[in-house]
Amino acid sequence: MSGPSPDATSEQNGRGHHNNAEKVKARTSDVKSTEGAADEEPPTEMPVPSGKKYSVFTTFEKRAIVLGAAAGAFFSPLSAQIYFPALETLSRDLHISITEVNLTVTTYMIVQAIAPMFVGSLADSAGRRPAYILCFIIYIAACIGCALAPNYAALLVLRALQAAGSSATVSLCQAVVSDVVTSAERGSYVGFTSVPIIFAPSVGPVIGGVISQYLGWRWIFWFLTILAGFVLVLFLLFMPETCRLIVDDGSVRPHTFYRTFWQLIKDANRKKKAIPGTSATEKDSKGQSSRIQRPNLARTLFILFEKEMFLLLMYSSLIYAGFYAVSTAIPAQFASLYGFSGLKIGLIYIPLGVGSIVAVFVMGKLANWNYRRICKKLNIPYDKSRQQNMAGFPIEQARLQISLPFLALFTLVLIGFGWAVQYKAHLAVEIVLLFLQGVTLVAFSNLLSTLIVDINPGAAGAATAANNLTRCLVGAGASAFINPLMTAVGPGWAFTIIGLSYVVFFPALWLVLKNGVKWREDKARKAELKKQQKQQGEHSADHVPNSGQEHEKDGDQSG
Repeated sequence: MSGPSPDATSEQNGRGHHNNAEKVKARTSDVKSTEGAADEEPPTEMPVPSGKKYSVFTTFEKRAIVLGAAAGAFFSPLSAQIYFPALETLSRDLHISITEVNLTVTTYMIVQAIAPMFVGSLADSAGRRPAYILCFIIYIAACIGCALAPNYAALLVLRALQAAGSSATVSLCQAVVSDVVTSAERGSYVGFTSVPIIFAPSVGPVIGGVISQYLGWRWIFWFLTILAGFVLVLFLLFMPETCRLIVDDGSVRPHTFYRTFWQLIKDANRKKKAIPGTSATEKDSKGQSSRIQRPNLARTLFILFEKEMFLLLMYSSLIYAGFYAVSTAIPAQFASLYGFSGLKIGLIYIPLGVGSIVAVFVMGKLANWNYRRICKKLNIPYDKSRQQNMAGFPIEQARLQISLPFLALFTLVLIGFGWAVQYKAHLAVEIVLLFLQGVTLVAFSNLLSTLIVDINPGAAGAATAANNLTRCLVGAGASAFINPLMTAVGPGWAFTIIGLSYVVFFPALWLVLKNGVKWREDKARKAELKKQQKQQGEHSADHVPNSGQEHEKDGDQSG
């Protein structure tokens, strides 16, 4: 395929982005209120989508890639929840106490929070496909080990290894979406990535209860092994590398190491059909050289302490604390209130999952609609095929404006659920409240996750890993304190306290709405200054030896 050279295109795009950044400076201070720039007078000039298309993948291919990534992300929450119905049986078989069994759950959650820090950074520098394959190999090996575990110590270690292999798939999923989907259409795609996080905890206990009751707890891990092996085969066959550092917009042919089996088969067929002596075809088949960079493992920690990210991650963790509190409270409360057995308790989680699926379709359209609305107000061409320059663009308003009503509804539903449990409301009331929790929780958290990816271009894996870290640690705390809190003050007041925490900490979101654009521009300015200083230092270091060599050469000539 003929076209402009990559160097020429990069130079042209670089000039376009530089001009856009200069145009934005004049209107940075105009984004003042929480209503966002959409309610102000449209500026005369704003950054517009420029350059080549963001991704060469077709709509069908992008949907297939995102669904494949979401399938990989399904294993982290599934592995955590499918294990719960077997805790009592496992305690009897291994002759250990319930406290010791619960320690395997705690260990799993701790590793689940920490592991993505390393894998997310690896995926941002070395590619998504190698990171996925590594995670699945570790996960499958750990599942086989858990199924064959001879004692408690082995199970404890292997469960931690299982968490290390599965937990990073969530951050990898978000990173893949950022690779192939522009901010203009990201809302609808990111919805699919949140379904596994909510739906897996809903179906996990049901599957685990059935397997544990009829086949034994060890078959839970054999089931996960078979399922993960099937997904790994699909990844090896069809899941392409999407990391923009490796393949850019998808048009760069990656090194053979990064190609799927399907791509390798097509390469082999292309070689057979190639006419001898046509170097263009042979060159195309060789592919590009691997451009792996050393992972920056501290990137996730740095992201945690950026102003905007700190506030967003703190609030995201509070939201998931409410979800984990509900999930932890359901077994004991519904067993005592309604006399449900393990399998019936597992079925209670289904309304949460159904609600999460409904939220995906609702929020996807709303997110894209609000993005188009703001583009129209700011006189910006809305082009889904090209990535909008985020410098000066009020992406915080685009995401949070439509999510705040769902946050308010989730707060009310959560408080209502607590009082319904305390007064033993009809089961139908509980089911409706759980369904609404699924809708509102996923709707709000979807857009929060989308915003986190939007404001961290090029570091989606590390940013999502930071989100996972705070969410899991706070969720583990919520799982631990909710039952003692309900015992102390009752379910009604316990969930009211959690709901009121959303009101108390709401100023964090308000600060993001008001100052997000300014903070991002300050961050970009500092990064550019640091880059220039580094380049100047390298130029000075290179200049000194060259000068010495020139003097030495002059001396040789005069001699």
